[in-house]
Amino acid sequence: MMIEANEKTALVPSVGADERQSIQTNSENSIPTSEQEINDQIENSEESLEEMYRRMQRLNDPAYLPTVTMQELYENVYQSRPPIIDGLLYSGTYLFAGAPKVGKSFFMAQLAYHISTGEKLWDYEVHQGTVLYLALEDDYQRLQERMFRMFGVEGTDKLHFAVYAKQLGNGLDEQLERFVKEHPDTKLIIIDTLQKVRELGGEAYSYADDYQIVGKFKQFADRKGVCMLVVHHTRKTPAGDKFEMISGITGLLGCADGAFVLQKEKRTDSAAILDVVGRDQPDQRIHLVRDEERLIWCFDHADRELWIEPPDSMLVAIEKLLTLESPMWQGSATELIAALGMDILPNALTKKLNVKASKLWNDFHIQYKNEHTRSGSRIILTLAKAAV
Repeated sequence: MMIEANEKTALVPSVGADERQSIQTNSENSIPTSEQEINDQIENSEESLEEMYRRMQRLNDPAYLPTVTMQELYENVYQSRPPIIDGLLYSGTYLFAGAPKVGKSFFMAQLAYHISTGEKLWDYEVHQGTVLYLALEDDYQRLQERMFRMFGVEGTDKLHFAVYAKQLGNGLDEQLERFVKEHPDTKLIIIDTLQKVRELGGEAYSYADDYQIVGKFKQFADRKGVCMLVVHHTRKTPAGDKFEMISGITGLLGCADGAFVLQKEKRTDSAAILDVVGRDQPDQRIHLVRDEERLIWCFDHADRELWIEPPDSMLVAIEKLLTLESPMWQGSATELIAALGMDILPNALTKKLNVKASKLWNDFHIQYKNEHTRSGSRIILTLAKAAV
């Protein structure tokens, strides 16, 4: 299915904190990353063989630092993180922390169920996919009782449980790789808890150890386009910043894409506060109340309304341009401007499409390509729903 294929665009792990890799190169002057790209540029550009040879030599120089100019930045398309739950959870690596017995595992079960069934979580839209829940502090009998009490007898084949897994760096990597290969629509993997999969070596961990642990999860999540949600404990000592209460916070959160902290004022309270911070969503404080009969978390209110991005007139016009009867459009930037009835320069339109390509895909399932040929550039827009 075309949608899944694009959602699973592989991201190359990087040294940087959150580098997004280009999924499409629209510039003939972009930095080549392989010998094949260099050969293609020889055929499709007017650069001399001598210049191409000099560029190859630079790539082989250990001291060579690849850079991208601002102009080249706008001439490429980068895939943003696809949402798992709109405005709340995205692909990447997140920490979920809370004191023991605060209700973390029940919240994990709730997330897992909603994502595996595609049902809305409170007022948040959910994108359905397979979920792997490593409930490493439970057994199957306890899980059976919990899921029955929370959701009744209606089950789903897209939610998988495991109560045992190998440790990180000692077989877990291969287990996760195998699972995602067998279930290519996987959207969420829950590790409950981090301590259960940490490599042996004692309780004390340095910043470097913590950063490396989450870094391994992050590389896997970015490469597979999934969300890794890692459950961890908070420190007993109160902190001014709620996120400073996460054990090993400096190294763990420093590498993660975001974090959730679930807290109660008193252990016996039915109310709790969920603080959310991340790179791809606004900071939030969500007030929750626990249904004591079903043990599910119910939304009470948020401290502030979420910011909603206003509609983009160009994307809306493109959506109207493509239909199930006519799911593809191709032509020059000038021809697209005329088709959309817009007042914009062709070069500016192309750059804006490059920037908005990910949103065009995530929100409208429209794939954008800009092909360069000897006769000029050609824009191709394809409605993916027509291929499903």
